[in-house]
Amino acid sequence: MTYFLGIEFLRNEQGILMHQTRYASEILKKFEMDKCNVALSPAEPRSQLTKCAEEEDVDPTFYRKLIGSLRYLCNTRPDLAYSVGIASRFMERPKGSHLIAVKRILRYVKGTINYGIMFPASDRGKECKLIGYTDSNWCGDHEDRKSTAGYMFFYGGSPISWCSKKEPVVALSSCEAEYIAASLSTCQAIWLKNLIEEISQDKCETVTLKIDNVSAINLAKNPIAHGRSKHIELRFHYLREQVSNGNLALMHCRSDEQVADLLTKAVTVQVFEKLRSEMGIETVDNMN
Repeated sequence: MTYFLGIEFLRNEQGILMHQTRYASEILKKFEMDKCNVALSPAEPRSQLTKCAEEEDVDPTFYRKLIGSLRYLCNTRPDLAYSVGIASRFMERPKGSHLIAVKRILRYVKGTINYGIMFPASDRGKECKLIGYTDSNWCGDHEDRKSTAGYMFFYGGSPISWCSKKEPVVALSSCEAEYIAASLSTCQAIWLKNLIEEISQDKCETVTLKIDNVSAINLAKNPIAHGRSKHIELRFHYLREQVSNGNLALMHCRSDEQVADLLTKAVTVQVFEKLRSEMGIETVDNMN
């Protein structure tokens, strides 16, 4: 297989690269951005988009077409997930600043058109464990003060699942925001664990979930911390249940090694390029 539903597959001794170069090229031509200047990252560091009532409206149909096209590109480009997700929040009444932000994403796509997800050829010597990273940007949305949660799961060192989304409730602390993000990630972790067991017919080991917030880990392991968690909705304590029954193991990781950071906020170019590489995103040029 080399091409399927707009997704291309490039195979050599290193492994398989799954990319959407042709589709990305078609998007740029369709929206007349094929001759634009390139950007080194999809969003300005620490940028914040708001509803901006005083700004001029832009054509909502055109804006939605842009977002829809970019959303499909996220199937092989987790590095776009956060920026496209933020821009998606303004589809009802997009403004000029929102369109500028989306065009910045297209400028980044122009400079990284050959990038995709790398699946190594051999897993010999590698442990095919399911490992997840989860993070949250506390009160990241200036409109409703809800946090943005992100997670990414690797199996055998390759990314297989990722998400960047707004949390359903307002968190009262960074610890609570991280706890809620970890709980949302837990639902995906258990589903992936069951799926792998169903496909391989082998029992999947305990899923490791890496979090860069020690307080959130302690809250999940220690149900006695009632004063700090009694207001948290019961559904988010699914995390605690999975930790106690051994399906999930929480592990602390340093903030600079938190891959999911890229799914929760706009970072500097240096940090972005480092985390993008750790996500397993490679370029077609490296396969030739």
